[in-house]
Amino acid sequence: MSPTRRAFVGALSAASYQRVMGANDRVQVGFIGFGLIGARHVLDFKNQKDVDLAAMCDVYQPRLEEGVAATGQQAKPYRDFRKMLDSKDLQAVVVSTPDHWHALMTIMACAAGKDVYVEKPMTLFVREGRWMVQAARRYNRVVQVGTQQRSGRHYQAALELLRGGHLGKIVSARMASYRNIMPGFGRPEESKPSDFDYDLWLGPAPARPFSRHRGIYHFRWFWDYSGGQMTNLGAHHIDIVQWAMQVKGPSAVASSGGRLALEDDGETPDVQDALFEYPGFTTIYSCREVSVGRRGTAGLEFFGTKGSMTIDRGGFEVFPDMKIEPENAIPAFVGPAHPAGGPRRTPNTPVPWTQPLKMPGSSNEQFDLHVRNFLDCIKSRQRPIADVEDGHQVATACHLANISLRTGRKIRWDPEKEQILGDREASAYLERPYRKPWDEVLRKCLA
Repeated sequence: MSPTRRAFVGALSAASYQRVMGANDRVQVGFIGFGLIGARHVLDFKNQKDVDLAAMCDVYQPRLEEGVAATGQQAKPYRDFRKMLDSKDLQAVVVSTPDHWHALMTIMACAAGKDVYVEKPMTLFVREGRWMVQAARRYNRVVQVGTQQRSGRHYQAALELLRGGHLGKIVSARMASYRNIMPGFGRPEESKPSDFDYDLWLGPAPARPFSRHRGIYHFRWFWDYSGGQMTNLGAHHIDIVQWAMQVKGPSAVASSGGRLALEDDGETPDVQDALFEYPGFTTIYSCREVSVGRRGTAGLEFFGTKGSMTIDRGGFEVFPDMKIEPENAIPAFVGPAHPAGGPRRTPNTPVPWTQPLKMPGSSNEQFDLHVRNFLDCIKSRQRPIADVEDGHQVATACHLANISLRTGRKIRWDPEKEQILGDREASAYLERPYRKPWDEVLRKCLA
């Protein structure tokens, strides 16, 4: 089916599907990609009572067979995702491919009348995000981005505290991701497996000689397919910052680092630091692929005028700052102890500026609730908690950091116009050409 014909059929099926889908109806879901996160998504969708794991697609035959087995042999196997999208039996697809495929597959799925759960980072370059938003809105599709932390109950409780002024005015946030994967992966020269469709794996990316690193998880170390850990791990933290602070993006980003430790054929940095400037506050992100760092140094921390908050998938904790209480502020009990047996209080005693709080969290719960939100939105046609617009804005901030690193200078950004200011060379990084014939597929889907 041609992309133009698919767009018409998709729009028609969307209208009819919206009329007939009820709260108790089962959703037929197809999965594209069965790697690390793809396997997790099969598990999470399998746990939902109103889902049929109807289809599985992978360009590597052993993973395709493994994926079908993970569905309990329910899923129909596909080597080419385009044939899966042509299936009238599917209402939704889950895109768990390498990053360079996220945007085009999502756009094609929207045009085919499918709702989409797409993993983060949502895009490989900035302009792809706007194309995805346009496709989702044009074809009236639900697009949920895999920033699962938004569905965590403790993240939502923390959001209320941050926006409600519990920490006072938020002036800064600090984020970090540390891993130790030394000494690197070397420079393999293996021949391509006969059961791996490398050309389809490359898709819209430039044609390159096959390397084992260009077909498994290590794809993340190449600019052709990914933005490194900045767009991978960094995206989760930046998503929470922009969500909590209700901003579309930074006004300026400066980043430095490089591939300083790993001895392999990779390109993206193993050491990177980035400073994001927003109206009224700043954010710092640090990534290390060479050390796990000290315990407790990774994660996200907000700093306000009344205290700070650390938060990760395991929970959050508020640490109140202290202030010196003036002698005449409230009655002070002077002496060895409070009359009722409380602690000794004297004039000018330091007291907490805000209240300490803690709340645990569960990573498994976040994945489960994120899938549940997606399925509920398929039925209600409401926008999900991690909508395509949110994913675009988060990925953009990450891309700007990488553009700064690659150009060696600070990038100034207009989040309303989505333009880099006063830097033609840097602006060239906002869009990359798709390899034929995928450029024409994109054009027809958006026409």
